[in-house]
Amino acid sequence: MPSTTYLLQGPRVAVRHVCREDYEELAVLARESAEMLQRWLPAREPTREAFEARLKRFEQPTHEGFVICLRDTGAIVGGINVNNIVRGAIQSGALGYTAYVSTTGRGYMTDGLGLVIRLAFGKLELHRLEANIQPENARSLNLVKRLGFRREGYSPNFQFINGAWRDHERWAITVEMARVDPVEQTS
Repeated sequence: MPSTTYLLQGPRVAVRHVCREDYEELAVLARESAEMLQRWLPAREPTREAFEARLKRFEQPTHEGFVICLRDTGAIVGGINVNNIVRGAIQSGALGYTAYVSTTGRGYMTDGLGLVIRLAFGKLELHRLEANIQPENARSLNLVKRLGFRREGYSPNFQFINGAWRDHERWAITVEMARVDPVEQTS
């Protein structure tokens, strides 16, 4: 486990920035979860080069990359990105997130995304977060509903996944709407 300190902690999970030392663990999780995720995410081979390019993107002020870890072991149970951050009068970012087959269905993504929402509306000083979700992805839709997002629209042919352009629903939350459980702030 990397020696990085957590940005925020909840009772079961904690959030930290993704780092170079995470490659091996994330590559194993991605390979184990490929069948589960193929319907929802563009296919990507978890190569070292692709991971390095991802880390490079997170060095830009328009992208933030996080992993959700179990507090007791530090094991990674999910990943969340805040992409396409726009500053100025908009103060918004687009969410991307991934659960893994070995830990799905346990509420870790709900806990972890709740923490990232707090980071986004706190430290990152964003006002709005958006999530684009395929209408058939019931688990992802239920996740954002649990955390207080509202459905704002429908985007036909939004993202190219598995050889076809897929429709997505647009969901969003603003700082005024956020309702997540209190967490321990880590210095």
